[in-house]
Amino acid sequence: MTNLPAAPRILLVKTSSMGDVVHNLPVASDIIANFPNATLDWAVEESFADIPRLHPAARDVLPVAFRRWKKRPFSPTTWREIKATRAMFAAREYDAILDTQGLVKSAWIVHWTKGKKFGFAADSARESLAARAYDIRLSVPKNLHAVERNRCLAATAFGHDIPADGPDYGLGFSLRKDSDSVVFLTACSLDDKLWPETRWINLGRALSLCGLIVLLPGGSPIERRRAEHIAGQIPGAQAIPPMRLADLAALFANARFAVGVDTGLSHLAAAVGLPTLVIHTATDPKRTGVFCRQWHQNLGGKNQIPDLEAALTALAPFLPDYRS
Repeated sequence: MTNLPAAPRILLVKTSSMGDVVHNLPVASDIIANFPNATLDWAVEESFADIPRLHPAARDVLPVAFRRWKKRPFSPTTWREIKATRAMFAAREYDAILDTQGLVKSAWIVHWTKGKKFGFAADSARESLAARAYDIRLSVPKNLHAVERNRCLAATAFGHDIPADGPDYGLGFSLRKDSDSVVFLTACSLDDKLWPETRWINLGRALSLCGLIVLLPGGSPIERRRAEHIAGQIPGAQAIPPMRLADLAALFANARFAVGVDTGLSHLAAAVGLPTLVIHTATDPKRTGVFCRQWHQNLGGKNQIPDLEAALTALAPFLPDYRS
């Protein structure tokens, strides 16, 4: 624990992946709730920079490009960018630097920046070597949900209470509860997290009988092909072209609900406040499932593939009457 000044300058380090960045938004809300005059900056992977920018407490969002640098480690351009990024962080000074990532790559950012450094102890970090970068190393139980681990680390570091009414993601969108559109988030980077296409199609057909319009975003070419294939077999469904994360968040705010696999976009939909059903087939929802104040449900788990009936039962409170 540290004694922060009345208007502390704090750097949050949570770079990736998308779901992990979303899970860190409540940390920003907790800090501002307890230190309303705090100035918050956030170091994040460049492709996810739109997410902390949606939080009103984030002053400067500082992009890094570890993923891109890793693909071309010997390129002169890569080394020039690393040097410039290191200089950017070295020029900044904070009252506290909090690394909720606990990886060696996030520890490099902490090492580059001036200020008192906080992070997970070796027994709590995802990569124990990262703990060497911190001045204050804190143990947090590994069996907590990722959102709770982040919030617990911040509260222990800065000595503040965790609000009892659940995590506040701070995004502040106004929702359209009477919307006729629903969002299917069918894509994921890992095939074992996918839900069978036939179940997406049958769920979409059932929802279309309720007068609902299914929207299917897709980013990469593979994701777009999958979305187009599923949309082509659901009456009225639309495959949505690639969108920036900020625009996708607005799309979520204008939907009735979302159904998604365990992917970052599902967590973003829930963070916006949209009722969200997440289909788990290869991950433990107790650790990384959707976790928010609003209605949400995690179905399935490791080697558990939910069926169509389970999904429809979960969504029943949000369905209009079937049309003849």
